[in-house]
Parts: sequence; C-alpha cells; structure tokens
Amino acid sequence: MAALLASSSVYIAGHRGLVGSAICRALAQAGCTNLLTRTHAELDLTDQAAVRRFFAEEKPEYVFLAAAKVGGIHANNSSPADFIRDNLLIQTNIIDAAWRSGVKKLLFLGSSCIYPKFAPQPMKEEHLLSGALEPTNEWYAIAKIAGIKMCQAYRKQHGFDAISLMPTNLYGPGDNFDLHSSHVLPALIRKFHEAKLNQLPEVEIWGSGTPKREFLHVDDLASACLFLMEQYSGEEIVNVGSGQEVTIAELAALVKEIVGFQGRLRYNTAMPDGTPRKLLDVSKLSALGWQSSISLRDGIAATYQWFLDHEQQLRL
Repeated sequence: MAALLASSSVYIAGHRGLVGSAICRALAQAGCTNLLTRTHAELDLTDQAAVRRFFAEEKPEYVFLAAAKVGGIHANNSSPADFIRDNLLIQTNIIDAAWRSGVKKLLFLGSSCIYPKFAPQPMKEEHLLSGALEPTNEWYAIAKIAGIKMCQAYRKQHGFDAISLMPTNLYGPGDNFDLHSSHVLPALIRKFHEAKLNQLPEVEIWGSGTPKREFLHVDDLASACLFLMEQYSGEEIVNVGSGQEVTIAELAALVKEIVGFQGRLRYNTAMPDGTPRKLLDVSKLSALGWQSSISLRDGIAATYQWFLDHEQQLRL
C-alpha cells in the first residue's frame, strides 16, 4: 500500500491534530508525495457544500478521517451540543462526499470511549453497544458510534470500502500540555518539568495511583493506520493499542525518572480515580500482523524532548 499510496492522492482530514500530523509524517516517510490537506480556514468540514466541492475538484483516492472536535470532561459537559453537532457534521460530510466522488478507500478513526462504561476488560470489538456509555463523554461517543455505523451502512448499500479503527489513549509530539484540558500523560510531563525547574519538594498526583491505563504512541497509531489501509477491508471495527497497561503510580514514577525530578510524589486521594481499568483487546489486530513497536519509556522520552523543543511555541 505504501507503494500504491506513493502514486495516489491522499487526503488527511485533521492534518494539524495529534493523530493527523502523525499520519502525515508516516505517509511522507513511506514516500507519499501527493498529500492533500486543508486548514479549517481553507475548508470548513461542517459545511456540506464546501466539502462536496473540495472532493469533486480534488478527487482524492484515499482518505484518512482524523478530524474531530475533541476535549476533556469539562469541555464535553459544558458544550454537549457542540460536540455531537460538529462531529456528526464533519464525519457525515466527509464520508458521503468521499463515496460520491469515487474515493477508493476511507479510514475512519473512532475512540475507545465508544465502549460501555462497564465493558468487560480487556474490551473487545464486539462489546460495542452492549451497555450504557460513560455519561461525561456520551455526546462525543455517540457521534463516533454514528460514524462507525455510517461507514458500515455505506459499505452495505454502496459497496464503499470504509474501515473504522478504535485507538486507545494516545500521546506523542503535538500533544496538549494544558493542565486544564490535557490527558494524564502530557499533564504529568508538564507537572514534573515545572516542578524540576522550580525545585519544588513534591508533585501532587490526583487519585490513589492504582487505576490502570493503556497508552500508545501516536506514531505507532499512524503505522497501524497505513498497515490497515493496506491489509484490512471489513465492516467490523478494529481496536488499536499496545496491549499493555500500567498503573497511574507506575506511569508517574516513569515520567518522574525521565524528566529528572528529584522530589516526592503525593497522592491526593480526595480526587477521583476514574475507571479502575481501561484496556483494549488487540488480538484482532495482532492476528492481522501488526504490533506496536515504541516502548512506553522511549515514547515518553521522545515526547518530553519534543515538549522541550517546542516549549516557547506552546506558550504555557
């Protein structure tokens, strides 16, 4: 597929985001030179007419749909209408326009939050729609589930080759390091970095440290995206993860070591732990022949170096 993509036009929706930028890097490394990208100012993906016009004029052959409105618990709770509306519009416009313009294949990126709040662990693809969602992000999750079902429907009715991937918790270059809206791993990197600079005696960690989480470097996800674009064509979703999990305490100790913070860790057990465990079953992806290759230690070290290189631009 890398050779095929190298001679094809490829559109990456959401190319400036954490995932989209990683897909762009992977495609460039694979020798793909005909990459189509548009900023939000150039193309509003919630505008159906504009999206259809773009596809009709550019006629991309392959599409990676990584564009989405994303945010943390606070953002989801305070703007539920925005999250369900914008995500439904973005994916509906792109999937439909891609089919109409004759795109050969589309890859839709979902999220592990599509699974029920109390899904068995590790979470298998067939657990989708088997229970109630986590209430704090159900607006985003429902939109993503609709995207999955739309890909399946267009495959059933029109024979459109659209596949759906569900990634686990992601991190890497281009991550969000804002302590008010970031996820746990980039938040820890920034916390330990600032504590090191300010020579603080301790860093506070929310919760007990006992919950387990799975993390995947975004460049590994991009590798899986290119692999599945080549190797997989089916209506069923595919989980993408490392297949490994660590406790928050183990994660904090690892980030502390990599950053070089010498102080203590203090766990604030008055803060919520969240779900005790959240692990994807990646046996389906492993059976197809793909496994992650970036270790958590190497990935965090590379992400911290990116943070140091871009600290001024981040304006933290």
